[in-house]
Amino acid sequence: MRFHRRQFLASLVLAPAAPALAAQGDGNAYSFSFDRAEGGRIPLSAYRGKPVLIVNTATQCGLAGQFAGLEQLWLRYRERGLVLIAVPSNDFGGQEPLDGAAIAAAVRQSHGASYPITQKSAVRGPQAHPFYRWAASQRPSELPSWNFHKYLIGRDGSLVGSFGSRSDPLSPELIRAIGQELEKG
Repeated sequence: MRFHRRQFLASLVLAPAAPALAAQGDGNAYSFSFDRAEGGRIPLSAYRGKPVLIVNTATQCGLAGQFAGLEQLWLRYRERGLVLIAVPSNDFGGQEPLDGAAIAAAVRQSHGASYPITQKSAVRGPQAHPFYRWAASQRPSELPSWNFHKYLIGRDGSLVGSFGSRSDPLSPELIRAIGQELEKG
């Protein structure tokens, strides 16, 4: 068995968090929640039985055009059960200068986004949001390396897919993975 450099680095970052991750519950995504940009909470347990796409975003990123693709994806599949959640992050190049409701307002105004948007969160390292630490423990070789990394949570709460920043929201691979999860219902 080969031990990859990324897996090793992820294990160093995650080792101190292991007890906290174990205390999070049954080991699936339903154990986590996010703070909504406009106030309130987004508990992933509210979406039990639905596929959930979680995307780390940044309004000033060169990939911000993906917001429009995410909206198209959301509009196309939400009636069939897909949930899409944008998680703004300033981890990559300081490309999210806004905070809270200002982020949501900018994304809604500039890109027409109607899907849920969370408060700004770290998505890598020891300060990462607990969901992202859990995702890193599930797929240590598929960590976000830039804005617009996409994690697909299956109907059972497991992490079923990871799609890099350059993966278009309407890419055949992502559409196929979403379709497979939607068919399970």
